[in-house]
Amino acid sequence: MGNPLTPDVLVDPVVLTRTLVDIESVSRDEKTIADCVEDVLRRAPHLSTERHGNTVMARTDLGRDQRVVLAGHLDTVPVNDNLPSTVVDDLIYGCGTADMKSGVALALHLAATLPDPRYDLTYLFYESEEIESQFNGLHLLSQHRPEWLAADFAVLLEPTYGVVEAGCQGTLRVTVRTRGRRAHPARAWRGVNAIHAAGEVLRRLGDYRPRTVTIDGCTYREGLSAVRITGGVAGNVIPDECAVEVDLRFAPDRTEQQALDHLHEVFAGFELEVTDSAPGALPGLDAAPARDFVTAVGSEPAAKLGWTDVSRFSALGVPALNYGPGDPMLAHAPDEHVEIGKIRDGAATLHRWLAAY
Repeated sequence: MGNPLTPDVLVDPVVLTRTLVDIESVSRDEKTIADCVEDVLRRAPHLSTERHGNTVMARTDLGRDQRVVLAGHLDTVPVNDNLPSTVVDDLIYGCGTADMKSGVALALHLAATLPDPRYDLTYLFYESEEIESQFNGLHLLSQHRPEWLAADFAVLLEPTYGVVEAGCQGTLRVTVRTRGRRAHPARAWRGVNAIHAAGEVLRRLGDYRPRTVTIDGCTYREGLSAVRITGGVAGNVIPDECAVEVDLRFAPDRTEQQALDHLHEVFAGFELEVTDSAPGALPGLDAAPARDFVTAVGSEPAAKLGWTDVSRFSALGVPALNYGPGDPMLAHAPDEHVEIGKIRDGAATLHRWLAAY
């Protein structure tokens, strides 16, 4: 079977979106789509192309004063009876349409059709964003090919419904444990019930009032939530342990350590174990390419509520923003879809920004 990413497909970002969606690429199974993307990029004479695993990098070297990264992940969550893609009126339905093959289509369309951009460009089409960080293509590049991530500015083509979403929240998950002493329920007074003790943890969560923080005009709303609770040994045993898993989404003015210190204050007197942590990213709106990009989009940026790979670029000192045609509210949904008009608007915006040389 030949490569479905033909020249006729590459010139139309809408057709390209459908074609990419129809190449199934659930996380850890991106070889086929990476092969197709690599083949397209290697045929472009204005690009130098390399590959690491199932992550494909292509770049221009035109001697521009600044370099911009356009990055999008090739993987999707598992298919849920939503492949192949279908079109209904102005909507393309299918797995990954919003998150984020429509964004990938914009980058691949530009890579194939814009040989003389105003900035030097690095295109990153990477693997395994939807699963554990250890498999994430950008994480792997930071370990093995960090020079590929070097830039003055980056755009992650995550779904934002055509709005610039600046920075991202940090995320921290901890397990709050309570301890007790086992006993028979008929003689409950001889034990200490760890599940009952967790009531104080839940009370503190119920009383918690999250911060709202505005940075560079972008308002981040924090959140602290119990997401899982486990405990108990058997139906005839007073439990001696209970664990409440708590998720904190924190504004990027806090470091990971400051966020953890905050949770120690909230749950003073309880045992905490960190199970996952990732830093946020400040808005990154001061870089000259970022200002030009916001102008090209033509609307005020908003805060990114959630964590994205902009955090990885921020950690490297590269300001980064989120921008893509998909609606983030539809990501991973069985009826996931993207508006054709948003794809065309996104392609026009990126071309207007990058072609003004």
